[in-house]
Amino acid sequence: MADDTWAGVADQFADDAYASVKGQVRTFVIHQQLLEHLPAPPATVLDVGGGAGHQSFPLAGAGYDVTLLDPSSAMLDKARQRLQRLPQEAQGRVTLGEADGEHADEAVEGRRFAAVLCHGVLGYLEQPEPTIDQLCGCAAPGGLVSIMAGNAHAGAVRPALERRWDDALASFDARSEIGVLGLPTRADAVEELSEQLLSRGVQPLRWYGVWLFIDWLDLSGAELDPTDSEQVAAVAAVELEAGRRDPYRRLSRIFHLVGRKGPS
Repeated sequence: MADDTWAGVADQFADDAYASVKGQVRTFVIHQQLLEHLPAPPATVLDVGGGAGHQSFPLAGAGYDVTLLDPSSAMLDKARQRLQRLPQEAQGRVTLGEADGEHADEAVEGRRFAAVLCHGVLGYLEQPEPTIDQLCGCAAPGGLVSIMAGNAHAGAVRPALERRWDDALASFDARSEIGVLGLPTRADAVEELSEQLLSRGVQPLRWYGVWLFIDWLDLSGAELDPTDSEQVAAVAAVELEAGRRDPYRRLSRIFHLVGRKGPS
């Protein structure tokens, strides 16, 4: 853990990105998508690469037993700060640990979970397969595996909306780019990731888009007020529906894939 890649962007990621309308919508939409598949609380949830807890802390608030792992001490510091804002009862349902996805099983000492989340992590890994092995391995029989990743079929969207036409043309066949946080990222195809889960005993159940219209507005330079709760709720309702339907979900720059592990 000597080199903390996220130390320089922890504030930007945990404080700014998630406070934006797009960040709020992402959290809400994935939360609702998860609730369609999660067993009832107090089921156990492992959040691998969970950062500051934006996705899993709401689950703790809803009664789930959450274990969050992240390799970045800076991000875990952010998680500890945010954890203090939760009600005392919810705080008691959260365990934090410093570990990367490739060592998740060791970090949780072989414990198996009703749901394993890995959102926005695979794209930062040159070799994601060892982490996928761990995600599937840490799920209990019948447990969920939830992965959010960049959509390889929508790579030209961001550079086109930013009017970087040469980059957009090259992006139709590209899998990697420098992301909005200034870090190199790579994208996955839903079909390929589904096959990887299936080969590890996890049956894909459903996949969703996460955001579309709000992303296009943001990338084109439109400004939306994150304190306007009525507007945020309205946007979130539209994005939640778009994420369930074709062709909209296929145009989303990120996707959410949910699978269920077979019996042992």
